[in-house]
Amino acid sequence: MTSAGSEHAAAGFDPLRPTLMRVAYRMLGSVADAEDIVQEAFIRWMRADRSEVREPVAFLRRTVTRLCLDQLKSARRQRETYVGPWLPDPIVEEDEVEDVTLPMMLVLERLSPLERAAFLLHDVFGLGFEEVAAAIQREPAACRQLAARARTHVRQARPRFKVEKQRGLELAEAFFAASRSGDMKALGAMLTADVSAHADGGGKRPAATEVVLGFDAVMQQYERVAAWLQKNGSTLVRVGFVNGLPGFITLEADGELQTTALDIEDGKIAAIYVMRNPDKLRHLH
Repeated sequence: MTSAGSEHAAAGFDPLRPTLMRVAYRMLGSVADAEDIVQEAFIRWMRADRSEVREPVAFLRRTVTRLCLDQLKSARRQRETYVGPWLPDPIVEEDEVEDVTLPMMLVLERLSPLERAAFLLHDVFGLGFEEVAAAIQREPAACRQLAARARTHVRQARPRFKVEKQRGLELAEAFFAASRSGDMKALGAMLTADVSAHADGGGKRPAATEVVLGFDAVMQQYERVAAWLQKNGSTLVRVGFVNGLPGFITLEADGELQTTALDIEDGKIAAIYVMRNPDKLRHLH
């Protein structure tokens, strides 16, 4: 292939990277793994006989999907030995991205790889079942069944009460202030009775190794956290949306970043998701 041909192929690939990253990240929940998958797709694109490719974006989406399905097989084995709760890598944005929120990604984790692929490609990215079938190498009828099964599980992750954007950010700021100052009365007023707290330290930083369930248990945990933070400090870096949920980034006393995402129902916090694993926060630096 000529140098000019290679440059043209690379230039044609670059505008598709964001779309391919969205597919790979939502399949895998890992920014680093998604970047590796997209880079492998780029290598395959450069090696392919592109004169035979009628729709580059469909070809590359199929390539990324199949690479992700292979990756998920090994990822499942890794998760079996993961220390504590597993959460997807945090993506922090100024505005809500509603197609796949953090709670929905946790539901997707419980699906089979094929169910996840069929649901994401059809319900999230809007592909027809013919194209889904080509991507995951199944019949269209089978893809419909896979997506339908996935949809049943995913419904429970959709918010019952959509929080207004500004109200969500105000709650995030108020939660930061109360949890760092030790104002437990203010903190308690924000939580639902069945609130849960999920912290992903990955065995790399201190974090609860089980999901903390219920108002009393979460309040006790945050009393301990607040007492420690008042001595050691925690600096607010940015308020925004973490995987589609109101939240914030902080710089902690150990010099590492941390993200907190809040799942809000009917104006109160129903779940708290804290990412402390430095490997999953590296891209935020």
